[in-house]
Amino acid sequence: MDDEDGYFGEPVAATYDEGSAGMFAPEVLGPAVDLLAGLAGGGRALELGVGTGRVALPLAGRGVPVHGIDMSRAMVDRLRAKPGGDAVGVTIGDFATTRVEGEFTLAYLVFNTINNLTTQDAQVDCFRNVAAHLAPGGRFVIEVGVPGLRLLPPGQTAVPFRVEDDRWAFDLYDTSTQEMSSNYVEVVDGREVFRRFPFRYVWPSELDLMARLAGLRLADRWEDWTRTPFTHESTRHVSVWEKPPGETA
Repeated sequence: MDDEDGYFGEPVAATYDEGSAGMFAPEVLGPAVDLLAGLAGGGRALELGVGTGRVALPLAGRGVPVHGIDMSRAMVDRLRAKPGGDAVGVTIGDFATTRVEGEFTLAYLVFNTINNLTTQDAQVDCFRNVAAHLAPGGRFVIEVGVPGLRLLPPGQTAVPFRVEDDRWAFDLYDTSTQEMSSNYVEVVDGREVFRRFPFRYVWPSELDLMARLAGLRLADRWEDWTRTPFTHESTRHVSVWEKPPGETA
């Protein structure tokens, strides 16, 4: 782990946007920002794991006041260096427990970031933390993959998702603990560089129970940001939970 910045310290932050370039494509990012702006309903938005500002900056550009929480100063430095970066407030800390001032009509976690919390307790704490930040009627949105266990034949724990001439990547699963990791091998200047990021995968139904424990209820679930229906074959989901009107933190 990279000291106080967790697993997203300077070596990762320096190439994060480049390595995630596909997630910045207008056809990917546009629908996400559209949906989040609509759900914010003119109120404030809280992004957990704000990172380099991929979503926060265009959302703020739509007139939504955005505040972010992130552990990595290196990632936030990239956000600050971008046009409009000073418009997004950021609190450095663990988004499962860190509190910020005020109420929000929207909180969101995108791009599998809920899995960065590597224990069930931390994921439960995250829902409770969000519920404490939301105004009555506020929404909590998570974008995350459905665990790819259907890809695992008996006796196998690895699922490759990138195979190139000089780059390889694979996920490792432990179905007894729901622990997983994404592992990257890259040839740089003739030498192999290995990086590992630990996660905890979580099922949609498990997230719904965490929401109930926090006093939230499921409002919508889609396959993607364009509201494609969620089905048995969906490999990811965008889920929305609501804090019932009239309830306070």
